[in-house]
Amino acid sequence: MQILIIEDEQPAALRLSKLVRTCQPKASILAMLDSVERAVQWLSNQAVPDLIFMDIQLADGLSFDIFQQVQVQSPVIFTTAYDQYTLRAFKVNSVDYLLKPIDPEELDQAFRKFDAIFGKPISYDLTQIQQLIQTMTQPQYKERFLVRLGQQMIHIAAADIHYFYAEEGLAFAKMSDGKRYQVDYALEQLEATLDPRQFFRISRKVITNLRAIHKISPYFNGRLKLELSPRADFEVMVSRERVQDFKNWLDR
Repeated sequence: MQILIIEDEQPAALRLSKLVRTCQPKASILAMLDSVERAVQWLSNQAVPDLIFMDIQLADGLSFDIFQQVQVQSPVIFTTAYDQYTLRAFKVNSVDYLLKPIDPEELDQAFRKFDAIFGKPISYDLTQIQQLIQTMTQPQYKERFLVRLGQQMIHIAAADIHYFYAEEGLAFAKMSDGKRYQVDYALEQLEATLDPRQFFRISRKVITNLRAIHKISPYFNGRLKLELSPRADFEVMVSRERVQDFKNWLDR
């Protein structure tokens, strides 16, 4: 069996090649390539390998770009650090995948699957590959936070947080039920990790969830005054330099 490995991390490529030789002692590793560009060049000029192991994220882009630049005639086993839920789309294709770090037993199972389909034509749906690319390149936003409750730790859902605010150098999350929890993030960090479709930073002090906004009123000096739910213990203002972006956010 002739095998091609496309993996941009040399330690991972070497480990995979050793595992392959353990599972398939008669296998021959044709090459270990580390980029989309090198893979396209190799596949354009070399004989078709029996099997390709392909990492998803390479040095110069996603390995799916390879399919768009050259015809891939070999069955492919993807190797990736992404979880199985992100990779559901693979199940509709004649392609297997392994999660890193690769488990020898899972590799053996992948070879068994290869044996079951070996010799059969493999087709790739480029539309599904494009959809998977879009899914994987979409930003991943925080869904929950780990916070302290007395001597215990609990997790709270981001969707249940109505707003964040800073107070005396600390950041707090105000929940839909009125409870508050200290979070171990600065507002700058929160702004970068929250879903911008649901959260907006209205000032240096406050990031609000869209659902928390109960009332909006014009205020002095071009600012806006908000009434949030649950009610805040301080005046909630949209700073003047953020007013237009705030309006655009509400009006999208």
